Amino acid sequence: MKSNQGTGDVVGAVREPPLLEVRNLRTYLHTGGRVVKAVEDVSFSIPKGETFCLVGESGSGKSITALSVIRLLPEGIATHPGGEILLDGQDMLKLPEASLRGIRGSQIAMIFQEPMTSLNPVFSIGEQITEALQLHHPLMSEEEAAERAIQVLEQVQIPKARERFRDYPHQLSGGQRQRVMIAMALACEPALLIADEPTTALDVTVQAEILRLMRQLQDDTGMSTLFITHDFGVVAQMAQQVGVMQQGRLVEVGRTQQVLRNPQHVYTRQLLAAVPENLGRNPSPPLPLSGEETPPNLPLSGEEQEATSLLAPSPDKGGGGEGFLLQIHDLNVWFPIRKGIFRRTVDHVRAVDGVSLDIPKGRIVALVGESGCGKTTLGRAVLQLEKPTSGSIQLHGQELTGLSARELRPLRPKMQIAFQDPQSSLNPRLLVETTLTEPLKAHGMGASHEERVERAARILEDMQLPRDTLWRYPHEFSGGQRQRIGLARALVLNPDFIVCDEITSALDVSVQAEILQLLLEIRAEHDLTLLFITHNIGVVEYLSDQTVVMYKGKIVEQGETAQVCGNPQDAYTQKLLAAVPRLTV
Repeated sequence: MKSNQGTGDVVGAVREPPLLEVRNLRTYLHTGGRVVKAVEDVSFSIPKGETFCLVGESGSGKSITALSVIRLLPEGIATHPGGEILLDGQDMLKLPEASLRGIRGSQIAMIFQEPMTSLNPVFSIGEQITEALQLHHPLMSEEEAAERAIQVLEQVQIPKARERFRDYPHQLSGGQRQRVMIAMALACEPALLIADEPTTALDVTVQAEILRLMRQLQDDTGMSTLFITHDFGVVAQMAQQVGVMQQGRLVEVGRTQQVLRNPQHVYTRQLLAAVPENLGRNPSPPLPLSGEETPPNLPLSGEEQEATSLLAPSPDKGGGGEGFLLQIHDLNVWFPIRKGIFRRTVDHVRAVDGVSLDIPKGRIVALVGESGCGKTTLGRAVLQLEKPTSGSIQLHGQELTGLSARELRPLRPKMQIAFQDPQSSLNPRLLVETTLTEPLKAHGMGASHEERVERAARILEDMQLPRDTLWRYPHEFSGGQRQRIGLARALVLNPDFIVCDEITSALDVSVQAEILQLLLEIRAEHDLTLLFITHNIGVVEYLSDQTVVMYKGKIVEQGETAQVCGNPQDAYTQKLLAAVPRLTV
């Protein structure tokens, strides 16, 4: 393990013993006759009142380390053949379960990545907080517990806490649910808070509020925090110390400024190099010369010939409007709100409200905004997967709105989508070969099955995957590999336009960097136009040529990415950019 400690400590100063000290911890998982060395010889300490961040890729052992500290791993599956976990000098590994129950919640508390799965949906948030209080304080009355619960809900800035006390988890937003989890953790005033990716699933503005809240609560209570994340921007904002994990080992540990400015281990340098703001800028590609075409990889079927003729720019339309591949004008997608016994429409949810947007051919346009702003609905409406209420959508000058499913069918190969979660969008029962060749067969592409398999194999090679990927199932691949297969499925039909819906949001930073670089390569090779939906501003700055900002169903700002991100004009865009955790120390 590389140590990267600062040199600013006063020589001879008496140091207070750390609140938590982990010494040579080993955690082995026994499953299916195998032993997985999930954590191997890990050592670190957290002084009182400080935050220690554990960073690393998925599977590196971060969460297993945290669960080992609080002793929440299942008995019989997890063992600790070596090491010590000292909380105020008391070894957690030697305590019986009865003693551990008294420590969990009162001295150590934990908040998880997804509060919706951590909160009980059949109990109100007030009941769940008071239950934890009365478990650790048996003499506390229900009235006292309720008052304390309301107090901590106010402490985490839940608006109208006394009224929301009786709300259920589904009645709260994602950010509010995470605040409730923090309130529950803080109710018994623990000395150590373990936060396992608490902001990963949140919008950037909500994430900024949660991080600000956690820093404020730490200052007010003096608690220590073990913070698990893969976001180095969050590390720079939150941590006094940072440890980098790789394959179960802590490869580097030190003061945050020292590690981020002068990383010693090659793996730490690789992770920092993969952060989007360190990848360099994306030069815009030259617009294609008029008359240039990409030769088709497979013979055109009758349907494809029909689609080509439909999408070919007609002289009176000027090529779809000054080289624009996609033109959206005054688009509305409204969903009715029905009430009463007769389910009359009383209002509408204006998911997309009066949106107009032109996308040039061969460009990457980023669509950014918070959850619920209408990004995904707009993307689905463009592909006619969501029927617009009104407005116009033209692809190569061909109007898409109002077309029947039969009329849209020959146009489908030219517009595709890559989804956020390939685990759920790839059929687990189908071989990759079937997943890639079925669309080709459905659209009459390829003279034979062998020709379609060859086309699928070439696309996989473009995605930097071996040909034998064809004969495996989705569960046999990592998240990044599944995302490449999802992109291959979109590309196999040789489309002109792809909607990429949050395709990097669930990936580690190094895998994300690989996918982003791959997108730039396939954009250049296939002359693709991409609508890239995301909430990651770092990705936007690296990847996109133009940026469109949505808020409450409307576009509030759009323009060249350098202009929008460098000199935002709209107040919401300014707020969005100000909330981004930057890798500065």
